[in-house]
Amino acid sequence: MAKKQFKAESKRLLEMMINSIYTQKEIFLRELISNASDAIDKIYYKALTDEQLVFDKEQYFIKITPDKSSRTLTISDTGIGMTKEELENNLGVIAKSGSLAFKQENEAKDGHNIIGQFGVGFYSAFMVADVVTVRSKALGSEEAFQWESKGADGYTVKACEKETVGTDIILKIKENTEDEQYDEFLDQYRLKAIIKKYSDFIRYPIKMDITGKRPKEGEDNEFEDYTEEQVVNSMIPIWRKNKSELTDEDYENFYNEKHYGFDKPLAHIHVSADGAAVYQAILFIPENTPFDYYTKEYEKGLELYSNGVLIMNKCADLLPDYFSFVKGMVDSEDLSLNISREMLQHDRQLKLIAKNIKNKIKGQLQSMLKDDREKYEKFFASFGRQLKFGVYNEFGANKDDLQDLLLFTSSKEKKLVTLDEYVTGMPEEQKYIYYAAGESIERLEKLPQTEMVADKGYEILYFTEDIDEFAIKMIGKYKDKEFRNVSSGDLGIEDAESKETDAEKNENKDLFEAMQGILGGKVKEVRASKRLKTHPVCLSTEGEVTIEMEKILKAMPNGQDVKADKVLEINVNHDVFRALKAAQSSDKDKLELYTNLLYNQALLIEGLPVEDPVAFTNDMCKVMV
Repeated sequence: MAKKQFKAESKRLLEMMINSIYTQKEIFLRELISNASDAIDKIYYKALTDEQLVFDKEQYFIKITPDKSSRTLTISDTGIGMTKEELENNLGVIAKSGSLAFKQENEAKDGHNIIGQFGVGFYSAFMVADVVTVRSKALGSEEAFQWESKGADGYTVKACEKETVGTDIILKIKENTEDEQYDEFLDQYRLKAIIKKYSDFIRYPIKMDITGKRPKEGEDNEFEDYTEEQVVNSMIPIWRKNKSELTDEDYENFYNEKHYGFDKPLAHIHVSADGAAVYQAILFIPENTPFDYYTKEYEKGLELYSNGVLIMNKCADLLPDYFSFVKGMVDSEDLSLNISREMLQHDRQLKLIAKNIKNKIKGQLQSMLKDDREKYEKFFASFGRQLKFGVYNEFGANKDDLQDLLLFTSSKEKKLVTLDEYVTGMPEEQKYIYYAAGESIERLEKLPQTEMVADKGYEILYFTEDIDEFAIKMIGKYKDKEFRNVSSGDLGIEDAESKETDAEKNENKDLFEAMQGILGGKVKEVRASKRLKTHPVCLSTEGEVTIEMEKILKAMPNGQDVKADKVLEINVNHDVFRALKAAQSSDKDKLELYTNLLYNQALLIEGLPVEDPVAFTNDMCKVMV
């Protein structure tokens, strides 16, 4: 029997595919099962137009049979089978797919879609097998034929015995090497795990003989081995079921079965889209943050299926970064996949699905915020930081999508509020959205800079995360209201009582200039405060960089030497100011002492380090003696 050679281009493709196209060897089983499913689908298609052919789904299945003694793994199907010519045409010419041709001929018919469009999946078997044997008997034929190959050197085709219609693929599994353990592909439990991972939702039963132990009848503490045929796949994926048939418990069970997390999902989104983008999806919003979520090791993405066959474990292109916490899957028939079905081509369809998914997630979060505030606040505690980063990232390009989902603690409400709730509650004369940034709410409530804003009855938003102020800078305005830090140089509050007269300015000008000279370049200016009521001193800033931003930027690994333009503000109605005036006229050394003390006090209030702790403590001692 003469060995036939693959065509030159097919031989090169086979060598390349075995060595590099597929990233994991276990993929071969997915590909062969998908081909077996296609073969059964073809009988289904024929039954649609052939009255003589009755399709009874119960009669169709795929059987996986490992045999350790002979080192063979057999994948059998009860599908349409192949004639001698089809064996040569479909298996002798790599990348010529019988499934693709069949699909093109039957595109107008209703029924199942054919998975194996690329014509190379079969050859993934050579990644794990030295010899691949295919025995097939075609529907309506009395003869059976065997195709056999040891790889790129060619193949043979001959007649063989086979009683039933369908195809058996027998793989002679390779021997173990130092780098590869091929024995795993003869282990029933490993095979079962691979099937559950990639082919759990193939629409036909995948059967295996599973061995186990059970108590011996009539014997105490004795067990016996047994073997029984089991269906190892689920067949009907949850996302293809009608939503009305499913309960919250069904979705939670799916979440746990797929190991999306150890928590319970806060919400789920079930999508069946049939428009410009045809796909089905189940998405989950987790309750808790994964332990590695805010690390470089965390990998975002949704599981991607093509007709129920897992193609990618993590398809990152389906989720924007700011919704990277979402878990779940997408099943689409229309995505363009590359030759190995492991990588997506970046096409319009993928972008459409991603856009729709983004909108579905946003809509779900908005509904949760409106209808179940407690649940939303629980979500925000886990993932609010990611939403804020999404606002800040890409120069604020996504702020319109995310700004209404943000929550901040309110000084008046003593609870989390949205920006919309803040603006809705603003007095008519209030010009700005006021906020204070710092390490904790407790510290912010005591900030001297909040006195004037609070006395006016204006609400203050407390920013306690390092990303908060950077995100707000990107938003800039919300409903035409600018954001204003309570420490900013101009609070935009007109208060006749706080205005200095020209005479007062001139009267204090020499004192403040002397204090600024004592402090050198540490502050941009010393001036009378319009915001302080009971406190003697505070720092304010001018320009875009605030004190809190300075602290955050300095703490970064690259140690950016960014400084805010600080202004030392003095409360001219405080007893401390009178002590400064007295020192100015009688004791220049005491004025220097008081100036340094007040500056260091202002630093401590802001949570900034005192530049010279020893000098500061010495100054404190001088005041005490």
